[in-house]
Amino acid sequence: MFDEIMEKFEGSPSQQAVIRLLLERGFSVNDEGRVVSGGIEIPNTGIAREIDVDRRVVDSTTDVILADDELRRIFQNISQVPSLMDLAPVLDLTVLTIEVDDPDATGIVATVCTLVAENGVSIRQTISEDPEFTDEPRLYLVTDEDLPGGLITQIRDLDFVRKIELQ
Repeated sequence: MFDEIMEKFEGSPSQQAVIRLLLERGFSVNDEGRVVSGGIEIPNTGIAREIDVDRRVVDSTTDVILADDELRRIFQNISQVPSLMDLAPVLDLTVLTIEVDDPDATGIVATVCTLVAENGVSIRQTISEDPEFTDEPRLYLVTDEDLPGGLITQIRDLDFVRKIELQ
């Protein structure tokens, strides 16, 4: 799906940057073409400044979104999920990031979460990026405690794991 969305903007890298930001942040587009998070409007100038484009690029991108039925359905229904990842250092939490070889494979989240549970570690939050909406989807686990070395090794040795990172 991500590739199909980006193809609709293939002639404009600037508009693709806007789309990428909207998807990454979970921002919606309302009927008036304004970018919103829930009911809060995000100024186009702020979005433009964030990705270093002119604010008119944001305007034209939202116009295209509203004119396309498929894009309209997606961007009027997308929402944001609060994440503990950025708060982890402040709250003394551990974040495990996992990159996999085939993000479309089944059982990735279940396998990892089962290993974590079997090692007696409680998971505060799990975020799995959708392979349809991002180029390099990752699985994030936020835990209350440090992960035992043996568990890290078990996860690293799973067939589907390409890379892990602790924070």
